Amino acid sequence: MSERPPATAQSERSGGNGSSSMEGRSRTPGSAHGNALINQDAALFGLMATTMRPHWKPLLLALLMLLGTAVLNVVPPYLLQRAIDGPIATGDAEGVLPLALLYGGAAVGAFVLQYVQTFFLQQAGQRGLADLRVRLFEHILRQGQDFFGRLPTGDLVTRLTSDIDALNQLLSSSVVIILTESVTFIAIVGVMFAVNWRLALLALAVLPVLMFVTRYFRRRIRGSSTGERTALARTSGFFNEQLHGMTLVQLFGRQAASAHEFDGYNMGYRQALLALRRHSALFLAVQEVLAAFGVAAVLYGGGQGVLAGWATLGTLVAFVQYTERAFQPVLRLSEEYNSVQIGLGAAERVQRMLQSEPSIRNPGQPLELPRCHGAIELRNVSFAYVPDEPVLRDVSLTIPAGQTVAIVGATGAGKSSLVGLLARLYDPQQGQVLLDGLDIKRMSLGALRRAVAVVPQDPVCLAGTIASNIRLYRHDISAADVRHAAEVSNAARFIEQLPGGYEYQVQPGGTNLSIGQRQLLALARAIALSPEGVLVLDEATSSIDTATEALIQDALQRILRTRTSVVIAHRLSTIRDADRIIVMHRGKIVEDGTHATLLQQGGYYARLHQHQRVSAGRGT
Repeated sequence: MSERPPATAQSERSGGNGSSSMEGRSRTPGSAHGNALINQDAALFGLMATTMRPHWKPLLLALLMLLGTAVLNVVPPYLLQRAIDGPIATGDAEGVLPLALLYGGAAVGAFVLQYVQTFFLQQAGQRGLADLRVRLFEHILRQGQDFFGRLPTGDLVTRLTSDIDALNQLLSSSVVIILTESVTFIAIVGVMFAVNWRLALLALAVLPVLMFVTRYFRRRIRGSSTGERTALARTSGFFNEQLHGMTLVQLFGRQAASAHEFDGYNMGYRQALLALRRHSALFLAVQEVLAAFGVAAVLYGGGQGVLAGWATLGTLVAFVQYTERAFQPVLRLSEEYNSVQIGLGAAERVQRMLQSEPSIRNPGQPLELPRCHGAIELRNVSFAYVPDEPVLRDVSLTIPAGQTVAIVGATGAGKSSLVGLLARLYDPQQGQVLLDGLDIKRMSLGALRRAVAVVPQDPVCLAGTIASNIRLYRHDISAADVRHAAEVSNAARFIEQLPGGYEYQVQPGGTNLSIGQRQLLALARAIALSPEGVLVLDEATSSIDTATEALIQDALQRILRTRTSVVIAHRLSTIRDADRIIVMHRGKIVEDGTHATLLQQGGYYARLHQHQRVSAGRGT
């Protein structure tokens, strides 16, 4: 289509992911920012909860194993205390052996339980992520064309690949560590206070400082993580664009300019990644220092306690281990903090996309047409991609069933936008579009698009066989239907010459087919998928050779006699036999009549026809 919804400035600056709003929140000081983060985290954990809810059974088993692991993790220091204050203090060598065996048994048991816990947690996590990936893809499929006009392809691919991979890292590694270490920390702290509350207070005296430091770095790491993901999305979007336009880049010698531009995106990504690593490294270093202070406090206070008699030597040794084990979960959680923030940032981006409501929806109670005759009516239709920049202005048009209507006009006149409204790729801001007297907003999208078949200017082919490209994997279209559609569209001539015929493998994008062959396939597809109703040709012969155009024109002469047809054409010679020709200019219908009538009027169509004749004469 010639008219496209322009990308907004916001999407250009943020890579289409709404990161600017996130960056704005990261600069908001005070409690408002803290509340925003709390609400944000609650919403993100809500997303994870809905993702994991169907897989609660393996999750429950993993949590049971987790509790067992936490209990076994606090056993070794206790056994060490009993050994020092008991058999070792009294010189009972035989009494040490049972405690040593229990110590080793606790370590083996913790290993087994942690393995089982990880297995079930991974099973639940991978199933949940597979469901989320399908859920996100299905949500993207339901979006309207304005959605794809706002978001670059690279950004959408990043959502389904890089962001889901970040969530995979979160569920497969970080969540395992967080759950295990959090429960272990709670269990160890409980045992410490039960054994000796004075030493427990000494060991945990640095926790308030640790909480403050965590809160301080939490904001910075979250902001850096969001910046890193945004920079990655921009880089991916640019790279995807350059790959799709590689022919253009090479033909016009833009390799050096593209490399320089990519270097700028890459530099921005590197700087964002370095900022994230810098904050993470500083956070870990501060955590290590605080943990060392905690152990030092236990050694000093515990030593004083042993001398004063309110602690034993075994208790002191056990508390050194308890303190190390208490801070080990904190340190490991800190090490995972970067991955957690990246995962939460990815979850936020995925959630934001899942919350984007499709602009085009099925009605609650759709009405069905028993049989589509193809009568079209537009009533006072106005439409704009961008507010206050109308593409169509109060257009009214009636096309009786079975009529062939051509629409012509300069680029930007609104021709293709009219097609987009007819197929309900967009909805008008004002007015109605009716098919057989029924407002198309009251029809199901599936029924409407079976009744209105569009052959686009740039035909799309998918990876697969020729037959699957014609039927688009619909099982209700038989091989005979496929062959009939190919014969009617004149596509059978080139298909039967291919190795394997209808089983010939088409590469992604149809790169092993010519433009003309792809256009013939698109015409065959429209016939197979929509055997009756309305056929729309959006400049279907504008980019093909003369021989292929002759094949398409021959096919159209047979097809157009049997159904309502709307033909958007640039070359006027291809539509001179149409029942009516609609001339559009700046979003309005300015002329309507047959080829001969419009030439006699000497208006816009006549001038356009004369201009093309002169241009054709110069080309000969």
